[in-house]
Amino acid sequence: MTKKPSKFKKALKIIGGVIIFFTLPTLLLFGFMYVKYDEDLPEGQQGAKADQLANKMLEALNEEAYLNTDYLEWTFKGRHHYKWYKSDKTCEVYWDHFIVILDLENRNNSKVFVAEQDYDGIEKQDYIRKAESYFNNDSFWLVAPYKVFDPGVERRLVKTESNKEALLVTYTSGGTTPGDSYLWHLDTDGKPKSFQMWVDILPIEGLEATWENWITTESGAQLPTFHKFLVFGLEISEVKGLRL
Repeated sequence: MTKKPSKFKKALKIIGGVIIFFTLPTLLLFGFMYVKYDEDLPEGQQGAKADQLANKMLEALNEEAYLNTDYLEWTFKGRHHYKWYKSDKTCEVYWDHFIVILDLENRNNSKVFVAEQDYDGIEKQDYIRKAESYFNNDSFWLVAPYKVFDPGVERRLVKTESNKEALLVTYTSGGTTPGDSYLWHLDTDGKPKSFQMWVDILPIEGLEATWENWITTESGAQLPTFHKFLVFGLEISEVKGLRL
């Protein structure tokens, strides 16, 4: 007489089958993407030529207008909203029912509001750190080209496989993830078209995101409103730039 498997063993088989059903396609997809997209960080040459290409990019974007912009406002992916008083070095960060008024020079001066009520509870610093992380990431997708001469930034001139010049930028300090590198691909005028990323948060190196749908704000600063990353779209809406 054949002994029937226990309900527990049946449950384990079902659970195992479900795990394989969902994880195997994911692993196969990741393997395909890794083979197709993963690239080593290119080598480049530091010096005057790299700086010249960086300056060409800044001239194409009218860096002077950006530097003279006192106030920037935008919404990132419809989730996080920002009012950045750039000249005052403060930024209001809104998400869900939270508002954090970040002091970008002194975190201790930052304020937190929950459901529009001043909050000074045990999680205050956690909310401030979260707002800082959101700001560092989401502002980068808006103004990264203007940061190529920030302190701690290294610039290198890279020749691509198509024999075009590209600008490799490495952030050795600052931000949320120091050590990240970006390879800027520019059009003939020097305006950014896309960059490739070598960053800690992505398991595949060299993935590319577009920089497109540029607008000219009231202050004259040029800013992107859309990035295409693989099959995803990163939308930046309600973009404003003002001189106060």
